[in-house]
Amino acid sequence: MDTALVIGGTRFIGRHLVAELLDHEYGVTLLTRGNRENPYADDDRVDHVEGDRTNETVLEATATTVDPDAVFDCVAYHPSDVGDATRIFSDSEAYVYVSSGAAYGREEIPKREGETPLETCTAEQAADDTFETYGNRKAEGDRAVFSAADNGIRAMVVRPPIVYGPHDYTERLDWWIDRVNRFDRILVPGDGTNLRHRVYVEDVASALRLVAERGEAGEAYNVGDRRLATLEEMVDLITDSLDSVAHSAAERANGEQSEPKAGDTDLVHAGPRELAAGELELDDYPLYRTYPHVLSTAKLAALGWESTPLGEAMDRTVAAHLEHDRGEVELGPDRAAEERVLAILETL
Repeated sequence: MDTALVIGGTRFIGRHLVAELLDHEYGVTLLTRGNRENPYADDDRVDHVEGDRTNETVLEATATTVDPDAVFDCVAYHPSDVGDATRIFSDSEAYVYVSSGAAYGREEIPKREGETPLETCTAEQAADDTFETYGNRKAEGDRAVFSAADNGIRAMVVRPPIVYGPHDYTERLDWWIDRVNRFDRILVPGDGTNLRHRVYVEDVASALRLVAERGEAGEAYNVGDRRLATLEEMVDLITDSLDSVAHSAAERANGEQSEPKAGDTDLVHAGPRELAAGELELDDYPLYRTYPHVLSTAKLAALGWESTPLGEAMDRTVAAHLEHDRGEVELGPDRAAEERVLAILETL
């Protein structure tokens, strides 16, 4: 395959996917509404079609003028979007739909493609736009892909859990980076062993390309960090990365090499009873999930996919956070509420 159409390629996953495709010498065309700044506007390797992907006429015109070998659908939020795209781009060599781990409808560890049941989706849910039906809509999009494959279209699904990395507009991990960067004492909900699968955005991009090139029609592929980190381990990774970034900056300023200093962040655990002192709950914390969310990634690894080492992925994420000066992230518990909890814990 030589050419690719990325539907939605300027914000986060799509932005990194374009870079991945360019690195592998694809000719790339973006289809976006043009409402956001295009980071590839000055790159003559990337063409841009402006239009609303929910408009069938726009998709049909794009299929005719671009005629891509591979189509990557990063912004299909309704099952009808997937149905239209698989039909209109049926002549392409590959159609890859960015789904979600939220499509799984049963809590089990790990969640496996083809084994763990998907969420159901009513007609009302399929047309909804709220967060509550996100998993239902993604699951129905998966079924639209499977139906297309049954009709001879080479369509596949990639299911990531929480995605993190540079240009992450959700700021869920940025909230934790900001906390560790600004405070010596970090309140960790629960006992620190909470486990929620995450995946580095560049690894999602490489997975999408590999599935397009090597995946089987009608198959779904989970993508996630190959080594999972608990919530406390994630905070430790952030601490180490902040120290590493600061150390590298000091070396550049002084022109001398030295060993990084170990971080001295004090982690304080708080359960539901302790958090209540600040009128907080466990689920108020970004990236916390009561029941562990773990996806099997063996199927994707069998295609030759590998994930970035956790320390390296966090170093890049932290560096991007500092470079773009995110400042205080308006997400998650208020620090004043946490201070009340910390004050109570000091007396125990």
